[in-house]
Amino acid sequence: MQVTGNQIVGDHARFTVLTDKLIRLEYSASGQFEDRHTQAVQNRKFPVPEFKIYQNEHGHQLEIKTAGFHLYYEGGAFAADTLMIDAASNYGVHYSRWYFGETNEKNLKGTARTLDRADGAIPLADGLMSKDGFSVLDDSDSFILEGTTATAREQAETDLYYFAYGRDYQATLKAYYQLTGFPPLVPRYALGNWWSRFYPYTQAEYLKLMQHFDEQQVPIAVTVFDMNWHTTAIPAKYGSGWTGYTWNRDYFPDPAKMMTKLHQQGRKVTLNVHPASGIRPSEACYPAVARQLKLDTANEQPALFDLQNAAFKQAYFDLHHQLEAQGVDFWWLDWQQGGARGKTRIDPLWLLNIDHYTDNARQHPGEGLILSRYAGPGSHRYPIGFSGDTVASWASLQFQPYFTATASNIGYTWWSHDIGGHMRGTYDGELSLRWLQLGVFSPILRLHSSNNIFMGKEPWNYDQTIAPVMIDFLQLRSQLVPYLDSANYQTHAHGIPLVQPMYYQHPEAAMAYDLPNEYQFGPAMIVAPITTPADSTANLGQTKVWLPKGTWYDFFTGLRYQGDRVFEAYREKATYPVFVKAGSIVPLNPDYLAPVDQLPTKLVLKVFTGTDGHYTLVEHQGDQLAKTELTWDEAHQQLTIAVKVGAELIPAERQYQVVLVGAVADTCTQTATTVSYADYRQVDQQSLVTQLIKQRLQFAKLDFETKLAVWQAYSEADDPAKVMSYLSTVSDPAIKGMIAELIGR
Repeated sequence: MQVTGNQIVGDHARFTVLTDKLIRLEYSASGQFEDRHTQAVQNRKFPVPEFKIYQNEHGHQLEIKTAGFHLYYEGGAFAADTLMIDAASNYGVHYSRWYFGETNEKNLKGTARTLDRADGAIPLADGLMSKDGFSVLDDSDSFILEGTTATAREQAETDLYYFAYGRDYQATLKAYYQLTGFPPLVPRYALGNWWSRFYPYTQAEYLKLMQHFDEQQVPIAVTVFDMNWHTTAIPAKYGSGWTGYTWNRDYFPDPAKMMTKLHQQGRKVTLNVHPASGIRPSEACYPAVARQLKLDTANEQPALFDLQNAAFKQAYFDLHHQLEAQGVDFWWLDWQQGGARGKTRIDPLWLLNIDHYTDNARQHPGEGLILSRYAGPGSHRYPIGFSGDTVASWASLQFQPYFTATASNIGYTWWSHDIGGHMRGTYDGELSLRWLQLGVFSPILRLHSSNNIFMGKEPWNYDQTIAPVMIDFLQLRSQLVPYLDSANYQTHAHGIPLVQPMYYQHPEAAMAYDLPNEYQFGPAMIVAPITTPADSTANLGQTKVWLPKGTWYDFFTGLRYQGDRVFEAYREKATYPVFVKAGSIVPLNPDYLAPVDQLPTKLVLKVFTGTDGHYTLVEHQGDQLAKTELTWDEAHQQLTIAVKVGAELIPAERQYQVVLVGAVADTCTQTATTVSYADYRQVDQQSLVTQLIKQRLQFAKLDFETKLAVWQAYSEADDPAKVMSYLSTVSDPAIKGMIAELIGR
């Protein structure tokens, strides 16, 4: 076999050493190999790593050895007895060896195309992360992608990529992004709240609804129009009304005026399209399309959907551009008609995602966007994902945190779920609230529901123990946009997901795998979602939490926890289990009703004290960036603010308000670049604990005598161990747990 650069080439086999832990494996019966881009793979030009090869030595036809793996090839077609690779790690029970064609039983999974009709867990495809330390990406059936043109491979070949990064999951993901393309920045406005509903609104009703949101202080950044924006009652001879491009003027007499109004309010607009039926004679645009495509209008010839047909593609996008000229900002591509029909026809979903995203990004540099379905590896280049119509149930909610975090294992980091569930279910305010709270700490928050007058997710549809809390959390989501946008940049530039499984940062900790719903949310936060109903006695939601080593704060109460422990967390409706590590700095926009695509004139910087900290605030508008370095010096009680990039992008009148968490100070001195404190001291955590214990007991559905006995045991004890001893005599586990969490921190 011949060696050229990083390639070892034979008559029918080619091996390309991309890094010392990533190798491409090809076998072609024709001897022809593929060098063009594919649907998944966009870059193979890696720096040549160090490697050694041995030919016809040690009893093998070929060996390739790097610091990360040792490959053995015996010649001929790839098979389990001709190709095997040992990973340079020790994560297997007996050995870390992969034989060609072998599945990986310890794979940590990836994602799925859709959650349509899911009522709980569904199977997930394999991802790139494995506790065995190696994995394989099969690109053999991937179409060739040149620009936005996709064609079938001319020659069949086996085309695999073997990853051997051990349990360095972040390095695995970064290598994957280098191979397949890094995710683009999503527009800043997409990080705010989305309002979506499958419902036959009229223009007046929709604008009135947005006015009501404003009156209730509920920020809505993106307005989504489901399929009822277009005519659906078409003559039966043309088929279903699911596809449509003609505004329903009975509902929307002046759509351009409506969208102008929404834009003036600082909102963006997207329309749902189901394009499978093409452009039919029932459409207002049909005569123009028929002339453009030379259709047989006498026989009402439809323009069949086919984005591989250049003429149709031109007419199709001309039509969408006309609607965009009226005010549509981006498209919700609701493709439900399956995949490819034959080996020469690419899955239409791929073309929809590629073409629409590329077209939108061309018009909006740095802010390209679609809402569509996952089409397979490489789909992360065309965000955002619409996960489908889930059932409104606790089972659906229980699966969603795991589903969202695990998708990072195949690089798909921007899932948008139907928050609250799309269909079926029963009225359950607690379920809707806990789902919304999860949505606040998710990549995208898009409220959605079906065409049922009782399923609307407006906060005022719930009782007064739920509605105010929903509003608070929707406001919080808008406040979090500076934090979310900084994480957005880290995903784009460095391949670090906003939402990632706990094992990314703690690969050797058993608990990082044992609590699959817990996840890292940006650099500062750990979220442990509540996905089951509240305990009937404690009247609190409950979830198991693992905190890694270090000092942590409850994001909502400021209560301090010591890590390296597992405990049950109990929360009333108004709070959620979110923990922030000491030394973290979290930027918030206090003006939550302002358009989120505008950079704020005031920022609140929450400094979680106890140790030094550093944070890079990244803000973007279009393709312009601003970077501000924030540094907390614990010893000198000082925060330094230094704009490093894009000062011209930041409002000249910007003000910073620093909020200390875990500490207080009587004196604060502020300049343009520093905030310093004197008389600095730690918050009295014991007083906070006492307040929370009393509050929890007050609202527990427990007889007053037992409440008083528990309170006295706590109040009179001079040692937490004595309280724990007393709690062992309490029969109700939730009552014991809610007190134990607070005194055992």
